[in-house]
Amino acid sequence: MKRRTWLIGTGAVVGGALGVGVLGLVGRDAYFAHRAKEIARPSLLAGWISIAPDDVVTVYIPHSDMGQGSLTALAMMAAEELDVAWSLVRAEQAPADPAFANRYFIEGFLLNGKEAPGFARSGATLVFGEIGRLAHMQVTGGSASVRFTGQMGLRAAGAAAREMLVAAAAAQLGVPAAELTTRDGRVTHAASKRTLRYGELVQRAAEMSTPSHVKLKQRSEFRLIGTAPPRMDIPAKVTGRTKYGIDVSLPGMLVATVMAAPVHGERLLRVDEAPALAVRGVRRVVQLPTSVAVIADGYWAARTGLAALKPEFTSGPNAQISSESISARFNGALDTGEAKKIHAQGDPAKVSGTRIAATYTVPFLHHATMEPINVTAMWDAGKLKVWGSEQDALGARANLAEVSGLAIADVEFTPMSVGGGFGRRSAPKKDHLAQAVRIARAMEPAPVKLIWSREEDFAQGAYRPAVATRIEATLDDKGQIQTWQQRFIDTPELINEGFPLPYAVANQRIDAVPAPTHVRYGAWRSVAHSQHGFFTESFIDELAAAARKDPLAFRCMHVPTDSRHRRVLDEVARRAGWGTPLPAGHGRGIALVESFGSVVAEVIEVSMEANLPKVHRVTAVVDCGFVVHRDTGAAQVQGGIVMGLSAVLGEAITIKDGAVVQRSFPDYPILRMEQVPVIEVSFIESDGPLGGLGEVGLPPVAPALVNAVFAASGTRIRELPVRAEVRKAALPA
Repeated sequence: MKRRTWLIGTGAVVGGALGVGVLGLVGRDAYFAHRAKEIARPSLLAGWISIAPDDVVTVYIPHSDMGQGSLTALAMMAAEELDVAWSLVRAEQAPADPAFANRYFIEGFLLNGKEAPGFARSGATLVFGEIGRLAHMQVTGGSASVRFTGQMGLRAAGAAAREMLVAAAAAQLGVPAAELTTRDGRVTHAASKRTLRYGELVQRAAEMSTPSHVKLKQRSEFRLIGTAPPRMDIPAKVTGRTKYGIDVSLPGMLVATVMAAPVHGERLLRVDEAPALAVRGVRRVVQLPTSVAVIADGYWAARTGLAALKPEFTSGPNAQISSESISARFNGALDTGEAKKIHAQGDPAKVSGTRIAATYTVPFLHHATMEPINVTAMWDAGKLKVWGSEQDALGARANLAEVSGLAIADVEFTPMSVGGGFGRRSAPKKDHLAQAVRIARAMEPAPVKLIWSREEDFAQGAYRPAVATRIEATLDDKGQIQTWQQRFIDTPELINEGFPLPYAVANQRIDAVPAPTHVRYGAWRSVAHSQHGFFTESFIDELAAAARKDPLAFRCMHVPTDSRHRRVLDEVARRAGWGTPLPAGHGRGIALVESFGSVVAEVIEVSMEANLPKVHRVTAVVDCGFVVHRDTGAAQVQGGIVMGLSAVLGEAITIKDGAVVQRSFPDYPILRMEQVPVIEVSFIESDGPLGGLGEVGLPPVAPALVNAVFAASGTRIRELPVRAEVRKAALPA
């Protein structure tokens, strides 16, 4: 209660403690006051930065921390424009509140990374902010934190804050603002050699008008962006002070665990509760529409009680479905399904040439996060309080309000650090939240932590969709691609991403065909780029082989020589030693994928051991415009590569009798530490827009790896994962 805090975007000084600052101002009442000011005076800003009289700058980050480093990177972007010393900067995760809705996330995706015209800028920002607020979106995903929230939001907020501080200094010193400069949290008037700290200017700056338009620094002016200061989140993580959802502990808290119908979509018929109630520590059994829950004094008692139950669920025709029948359905749809046009140009039917065709298939994939699904809920005097690890804090709050029947103002959601998300915790159907609301209501007023077992998590995931595609192309006598015709199984993500092709093909026809399954699906890291990247880059390799061209040279034939794509291809080839001799039995594969605004090329080197590929080296080159935090940027790409290797080598969710077969990690092999190869990541600075990094390392992995297998063994793999049974079928003994 010693400091006063000035918040950019509010235009006010807040008395009292620093803690009163943003948390107080972004509350409901203050939010509407803030909105009123925003509408009266259109602004690019939000209440995301606070400056205390002791010069400490706190940046409030609207995104969840899943280990991706956005806490530091976004704070760097604000601090760069604010011209403040990094040692004075702090970062905190913002609460679940409409003030932090995804205006820049929505704007970035709707405008495809482009800025609205200057004359419409303020109005457009208001519109997107309103959409985000009404849609209850505070999403972390889409590799959007840095490229949209950071680039369009926090840099602008930092620049606006600096302008207001300069204006305040000019008024205080009685000099023109143009004679002032800023550096390391100070405003200096060189002619009179007078300097003021930002903290000294807080009171006066809060009285200045918030600029509607600000001038951002040129890249040549960056002093902080492009460096690699120590990450703010690491000390708390290595010392165990970071609190995840699973760490929530409240007085009198009970623990619940659940079992849902193994076949997705089926409902609970009946259950004899007596066996569970006989277990010591079990308090109650709660029957839910599609599941049964056991609540106890602790997790072990709840789990033991649940294991004693034999619930009966409805059994419809979906109980007859298997992975094989899904595959047959996909093939039938590719043969005769009614197509939806995704992209068309030229007329493939009128072009002749050498015809090449192939069909590719990828399986359902699980997110397999380290932190199991959990959430803690408590009903308190007609209001609901919830703590959880979600990728969409505001969306979770709205979902809880809908399920509980409460007004959103009566629901409080506290976002916790996320122990692995990859899209799982942004799934549209948050069953665990609905379960937690109903279970906590049954145990009111006690808080209840719901924990899914690992087995339940595997059985009830929101998987990456299994998809198949069929591609046909023609080559002319020079090896140039003349036509590209493709049909793939329709899901919304696959339609929205992956096209147009990065290669120059004059005649294209790309269609989607429906073949829905009952298996739940949702966003998975890199979303549809993981599937389309595999399809496109594997088939490009097949075309190169048919044309008797080197795979790198073939790709270069089909991209402009002065393009970002060509530059990353040339650079990855140089760094990987493309074309240089390899040991006997080794092969290199290459792939090029553009996703989330970044262009990535990877070369993978493998050898064949017992009919399975051993990965020796991955070389990646990324053009994301420019890099904000170099170490974190490289780590993001490395993480995507490791996850991609794990998926392509061994991961698959299979279906039998309508239910998921895999139960935990023993039958869902995740890449082990000793299997991780040498990974080299390099960046190319370009004039391209700022691209994402959280997901872009993953899509090129699968095609580069199977292309390397082809180079090493002559065998083409068109179905993932590359595991023993596939290899036995695909390769000669």
